[in-house]
Amino acid sequence: MTHFEVSFPVRYYETDQMAVVHHSNYIRYFEIARNAMMVEWGFPIERCENEYGVMIPIVSVECRFKHPARMGDVLTAVAEIDKTPLAKLVVRQAVLNQDGEVCADGAVTLGFIDSKTFRPVRCPDILAEIIENHLKDK
Repeated sequence: MTHFEVSFPVRYYETDQMAVVHHSNYIRYFEIARNAMMVEWGFPIERCENEYGVMIPIVSVECRFKHPARMGDVLTAVAEIDKTPLAKLVVRQAVLNQDGEVCADGAVTLGFIDSKTFRPVRCPDILAEIIENHLKDK
């Protein structure tokens, strides 16, 4: 399994009148971790699109809410991958507060499509290799 995490403070605009993070933001937090992981690996999503002509759309999102995050919290968004993708990439995700309490967890399934035809394609070989190398390192 490969594990990545990134931390950031809760911003005022992400909260409701009770100073609790609105549920819709957890999906954004999941994306922050996935995108930061790809950048850290030297293969940002825009590189996949621009150089390889492959877009990586979200196919499904699962999110379970466990504990409210609040204004003033520092959150850690986590992304984990268990296996090398073929036609889809499943990323297990979580958001924890500064006390280590899980605020939300779930999984995001990503597909791969040709940017010109919008038809499904396999995961680009270079991305599969990057993920495989990180799986071996852990």
